[in-house]
Amino acid sequence: MNILLTSAGRRTYMIKYFKEALYGRGLVYASNSMLTYALLQADKYVITPNIYDKNYIEFLIGYCQQEDVSVVLSLFDIDLPVLAMHKKEFAEKGITIVVSDYEVTQICNDKWLTYKFLSKIRIPQVPTYISATEVQADLSANILKFPLILKPRWGMGSIGIYKVDNVSELNVFYEKLRREIFETYLKYESEADINSCILIQQMIKGQEYGIEILDDLRGNYVTTFAKRKIAMRSGETDIAETVETSDFVPIAKEISANLKHIGNLDVDCFKTSDGRIIVLEMNCRFGGQYPFTHNAGVNVPQQIIEWLDGNATDMNLLTPKIGIRSCKDLVPVIF
Repeated sequence: MNILLTSAGRRTYMIKYFKEALYGRGLVYASNSMLTYALLQADKYVITPNIYDKNYIEFLIGYCQQEDVSVVLSLFDIDLPVLAMHKKEFAEKGITIVVSDYEVTQICNDKWLTYKFLSKIRIPQVPTYISATEVQADLSANILKFPLILKPRWGMGSIGIYKVDNVSELNVFYEKLRREIFETYLKYESEADINSCILIQQMIKGQEYGIEILDDLRGNYVTTFAKRKIAMRSGETDIAETVETSDFVPIAKEISANLKHIGNLDVDCFKTSDGRIIVLEMNCRFGGQYPFTHNAGVNVPQQIIEWLDGNATDMNLLTPKIGIRSCKDLVPVIF
């Protein structure tokens, strides 16, 4: 079994985890639209066209056939819907795409659709808007109060996230964020609705947690992992500690039952002082918090390989040690 990890970016650790899990059974390939250090850690790598290039899928299929790659898994949100739309084409060539259905990727990539999905299944939410006019009206009516958070509707990491404390800041940062969106790769998805491409939410006070909801390759719920976030850097978890999951499991099962994602679902949430758990964002892929789960003794890459081989779920691979605190480090490298 040879596996290709697309849009590897800086996820050096994911290359390492899959190489260890697949050791002696196949090779780990990596791809990206530009050279990164992570690519060099794979057994083999390739530079691909841009995700939105019309030749992207044809290129990937051709490369998989050339290198006898039978499994493809992406590490980047924007890649997911593109791959999901072409599952059948890969399958016809004997290549398995480990990605959720297209509709699932749309719900997770679009924060407004995330909000509507979670509201529909009665997962606690905060007031959320995509209309600046409605925000101004609700502020005037004292329905909504500062501080507010502005973020790209289609976005990830720390790109364009602003806290605003008054109307003047709201107006300035709204226009600033709109410009920023269309100066980055976020413009591609944002162009679908340029007048509603900014999400505005009531700011939450509470402890931030990251949970991961693991489904099998048929979309059946398997288990939940939870971490208390201690520090953040550039929109990703920097320091975290594994915690008991009992408070989070009911919400995790409800999301899984209605979303039917495949594999790992990365979820950001807050626990408020009154004990409510408010879910903010979901990413249907390995997220930046997975290394903390892995460090606590979990091995999802190994379990995915077992499932691909037709083997059963092994909870010995999916049971974390509680109270394990770990952090990400910055290490300069030459390549």
